[in-house]
Amino acid sequence: MSEDPKIPDDVWAQFARDTERDIRDSAPKEPSARAREVTERLRRQEARGELPEGWRTGPAWQQKKSRRGLWSVLAVTAAVVAAVVAVKPSLVPGDPFGGETSSEAASTPLPQETAAPTAAPSAEPSRIPTLDDPFAGSPAKLWADGAAGIAVPKAKAVGGRSAAKVEQVLELTKKLLVESNLDPATLRGERPAAALDVLDPLQKDVRGLLETGLRKPDEKHDPLWMFSRFDPEEVRPVGDVVKTRGRMTFKAGEHASVAVHADYTFVYPVVQTNGSTEVTRTIIRRILDVEISDPAKYQVTPGKLTVVNWDQDINNSACERYDGFLHPSFSSSGPTGPDPTGPTSDPYDRSKPLDADRDKGCGTVSRV
Repeated sequence: MSEDPKIPDDVWAQFARDTERDIRDSAPKEPSARAREVTERLRRQEARGELPEGWRTGPAWQQKKSRRGLWSVLAVTAAVVAAVVAVKPSLVPGDPFGGETSSEAASTPLPQETAAPTAAPSAEPSRIPTLDDPFAGSPAKLWADGAAGIAVPKAKAVGGRSAAKVEQVLELTKKLLVESNLDPATLRGERPAAALDVLDPLQKDVRGLLETGLRKPDEKHDPLWMFSRFDPEEVRPVGDVVKTRGRMTFKAGEHASVAVHADYTFVYPVVQTNGSTEVTRTIIRRILDVEISDPAKYQVTPGKLTVVNWDQDINNSACERYDGFLHPSFSSSGPTGPDPTGPTSDPYDRSKPLDADRDKGCGTVSRV
């Protein structure tokens, strides 16, 4: 052997208990010569105190155990471990047979994003999304579910505003993101009243633009600039999970304010309402800058957000349609808009600024 096998103490202890039980319950009446030999050797080693602590009930191995002693014990017990794995493979950590990762490991979300990525996510195995597994083949499969992916950073006082005021702005920003991009009613095209209520009514240009877009959308008044909305007569969500990944930061603003910067990508699996079972995904990255200024110094509504900037990158939705809804493309149906003329981009690449391909026309996506 070229390196020490790494078998934790709890595995050894569990192995011992299960071995004794399994031998009692399932071993032949007359043990084989090999079983008798191994059992006798283990009994003699235990009597001499040569088995590692933790084999029965003792404490974990100590660093003072010699490498030589470790090798002798593992060499003797290797055959027994192999026999038990055949019955209880769950006792050995990892995947002893080189198969696929367990479903539990495969579904463990990635850690929260704390800084801008340096590259796009690596390519996933080519798998077709289904009604049962709508994120198959997508990097978003390991992203957090919905609002769990919108982590609010720990608040601290900045710009003369208390930590409590900063926390208020952060929570309002999260509420705006959730109500605009994750709320089921918003997604099926209903009026996003809760999201609008977070915005300062005194900021009439923003509120007026959004209200007009919801009432009578067109190219210059598009509610998709802020809200994710699908035509319920055309598509419906697959399941109730939207995958989310991004980060939120804050600093002192220029107007006696707390300024919050949010950068999140949302992945929506959908299916047509015509009875087709083909699943596709629309991916939207949104960047939002908001603030709350000191009402003692500026004419603002206390407890409401002022929008400083918004930007969005909508992927897998028909180009040049301004009816206020997203229109995903399905391979089983024809195009729903003009042919794309812009560059091909990866909608999961969060390492680039959104203006990298600005003004190059409506492009294509490399994957959904």
